[in-house]
Amino acid sequence: MQRFNYPSPAQWPALQLRPAQQEAAEVEQRVRAIFDDVRQRGDAALRHYAAAFDGAALTELRVSAAELAAAAAAVPAALQAAIRQARQNIERFHGAQREAELRLETMPGVECWRRPVPVQRVGLYIPGGTAPLFSTLLMLGVPARLAGCPDIVLCTPPTKDGSVNPVILFTAALLGIDTVIKAGGAQAIAALTGGTESVPAVDKIFGPGNRYVTAAKQLAAQRGVAIDMPAGPSEVLVIADASANPVFVAADLLSQAEHGPDSQVVLLSDSAQVLDAVTAEVQRQLAELPRRDVAAQALRESRAILLGSAADMLHFSNQYAPEHLILATDHAEALAADVTSAGSVFLGHLTPEAAGDYASGTNHTLPTNGYARSYSGVSLDSFVKKITFQRITPAGLRALGPVVETMAEAEGLRAHARAVTLRLDSIGS
Repeated sequence: MQRFNYPSPAQWPALQLRPAQQEAAEVEQRVRAIFDDVRQRGDAALRHYAAAFDGAALTELRVSAAELAAAAAAVPAALQAAIRQARQNIERFHGAQREAELRLETMPGVECWRRPVPVQRVGLYIPGGTAPLFSTLLMLGVPARLAGCPDIVLCTPPTKDGSVNPVILFTAALLGIDTVIKAGGAQAIAALTGGTESVPAVDKIFGPGNRYVTAAKQLAAQRGVAIDMPAGPSEVLVIADASANPVFVAADLLSQAEHGPDSQVVLLSDSAQVLDAVTAEVQRQLAELPRRDVAAQALRESRAILLGSAADMLHFSNQYAPEHLILATDHAEALAADVTSAGSVFLGHLTPEAAGDYASGTNHTLPTNGYARSYSGVSLDSFVKKITFQRITPAGLRALGPVVETMAEAEGLRAHARAVTLRLDSIGS
């Protein structure tokens, strides 16, 4: 990790930069070409990319009912039990987010209400590769089901033998998701955007991915399909004071670093001794990790920063707007009260970020790259639309109509005013 001692606030913006990414223009150009290919060739393009990128020769893109049914036999009982418990916790937290229909009279005879309506067809993208994220399927599939989305389409990359990771299939079956497509990367997002012979086009796309998936989601948004958020490489910021346990903090930093070489971890402390101890512990634990090569690459772009006070650390964090924020301090509750920008916050010494990644109940699909300044993480609200309704009685129109007429005339919108005037004339004074 790169070490910085007492940088001035003027130096903070440079320290808050995320790792440099491949040229955005180059990524966008490649993604646009994939979109055009999938639009023109449909399933044939998806099979081509499965062979080129995943090494899989596919005859069928859809996972069969037999494949879904057989998946459970390949998932250990202990893991099945853990997934069921995580699902229960996620359901409890997200189920409590339901909102009742709101109805009220804004003035006598003018009734307004708002009704939550589920997004009708959603696409869930679950990365595969070296770490198939079945936990992300729980985070997206559970609220989609709770919201009542009628159609859920899951895309996930195939392995080289043309199968899908059995844990992902077991989780899909557990959630009642039976439309599972063997497609990954930007090509999966392209298929969900425009549809193919095997892939239904959807109204909104959810799920994390690499820079190509992120660029593809942004392109989908330009083409009229909503997305959950711009989500890039994973990141964590830890605020650790003298009360922090360096062993715990090092483990938290490495839990994000092992996600991928472009992940970023940031450690803030007002104690030089803590920074020294954590840095040493990171190196010790890194040597024990199966994914140490991946984590080591991420650590090259990560930072350990010594600041003067808790207030400085919190100010730096709010500017950085981390996806995950860990408050490794005895005074976490007090510090948390002033957090203004973070995807999800973990308080105290016994609350690892990994708990939120898997099973505490909160959602782990969170804004990265500073988007936590303006975006929330995925929730039940992400899967519903809030539609407003209104109804006006004759008495209500007599009271409200002149207000609308006056405002419309002042804006020069005569047809707006006439739409009210004609109705007032029809009901008489």
